[in-house]
Amino acid sequence: MASSGDMQVKELDKRASGQAFEVILSPSAPDPKGEFPLSPPRKKDVSLEEIQRKLDAAEERRKSHEAEVLKHLAEKREHEKEVLQKAMEENNNFSKMAEEKLNQKMEVNKENRSARMAAMNEKFKEKVSLFHNAQYYG
Repeated sequence: MASSGDMQVKELDKRASGQAFEVILSPSAPDPKGEFPLSPPRKKDVSLEEIQRKLDAAEERRKSHEAEVLKHLAEKREHEKEVLQKAMEENNNFSKMAEEKLNQKMEVNKENRSARMAAMNEKFKEKVSLFHNAQYYG
């Protein structure tokens, strides 16, 4: 067994395939459990003013956060209003355009119908005239 300061090496087994050792470390310092106290060190006494100051700061942070959340909600509502307003305007514009197109189609249909009726009346007059002429001369 070899010893070197705070470490001991003990040969366990020697074979053709290799060797086995046991390394024993001796403690370099006293028991580490003695270094750590069982209870945490006592904090310094905090004054009533210090506690009140911390409470006031926390309240200020809470109010600031609340104001920020309310601001974001107000911005979101405003954006929603703008989107709804734009959608309503687009819907109204679409309705007006659809109505104008329908009125134009109705006007064109009316004109076409009037033209067809006038053409039919003209043909009817010609036939009536031919019929009268055929009776008169016939």
